Amino acid sequence: MVFPGYFKDHILPDKVHMLSVSFLVESLKKQYGGVASNISYNLGLLGERPELFATVGEDFAGYRNWLEAIGVDTRLTKVITDEFTASCFITTDLSDNQITGFYPGAMNRTADISLKDGAVDAASIGMVIVGPSSPEGILQTTHECQELGIPYFYAPTQQIVRMSGEELAAGLRGAYAVVSNDYEYEMIRNKTGLSPEDIAQYAKYVFVTLGAEGSFVLHEGTRVNIPPARPTQVQDPTGGGDAYLAGVVKGLVNDYPIEVTGRLGSLAAVYAIEHHGPQAHRYSLAEFAARYAENFGPLPVAFLWELRSCVRSRHVSVGANSSSPCCTRVY
Repeated sequence: MVFPGYFKDHILPDKVHMLSVSFLVESLKKQYGGVASNISYNLGLLGERPELFATVGEDFAGYRNWLEAIGVDTRLTKVITDEFTASCFITTDLSDNQITGFYPGAMNRTADISLKDGAVDAASIGMVIVGPSSPEGILQTTHECQELGIPYFYAPTQQIVRMSGEELAAGLRGAYAVVSNDYEYEMIRNKTGLSPEDIAQYAKYVFVTLGAEGSFVLHEGTRVNIPPARPTQVQDPTGGGDAYLAGVVKGLVNDYPIEVTGRLGSLAAVYAIEHHGPQAHRYSLAEFAARYAENFGPLPVAFLWELRSCVRSRHVSVGANSSSPCCTRVY
């Protein structure tokens, strides 16, 4: 929602103890979002076949069709009856100040789904991406991944503030990769008391984004700096981090070099920030490959082979056994 004025003109500083204001907005736009869905959407664009393993409300039907059209598998997405899908309501004024309300809805029930559920073939899971669901859901999923020996990306992001240092450290210890922005990374360090070296020992890969300055990766005692891709414009940073994570997943599950993997994340991110809304962008693999070459040079032969074959890659291959069919689940 866009308010054609300034919040400051309607809020009296000496009356904030009894605040009651109403804003007449001039435009209303509904956009699809949510971390797990954003990551899944971008993985679909990148030719992967992610499974969205999440809890949603009875209003999910239209969103389901949207995600499935891009290649996201929603068969294990659980609908919670008498509940709405998590929603965010944002009002922005002419100075880009925002007033936001977030309703978690069905997200509060993420502990209702489990990798140990009979409907889930845990042996077929190649990778799990643990995003910022409820703290209880994050703890449960990371514990189950560790117990079942499933590699996972750990990206609690917005929920870091709601988790204790002990809870965060428990998720870090078994992670295959950790992904965060620089602010979240410092929050994790402050809450856990862990040094960058400690975190890098827990996880095989640690990716930290730095906004317009790119990102860096800690891997096997080495820091690899990743340059940013060049955006044509910057419309909205929302969803850029989710797109970056999807690009990184694309690289790691296909065994691309770490420098290439980080660059895939950089490029995927700029597509997102060039549009209003985290799922407003589209591109073909051919367009992605051409823009990668413009920014960083040629892509790996494996990516170009996937492009030439024009087939969606395995149900996301991963790790040391890249030829085996497996799947990535996104929470």
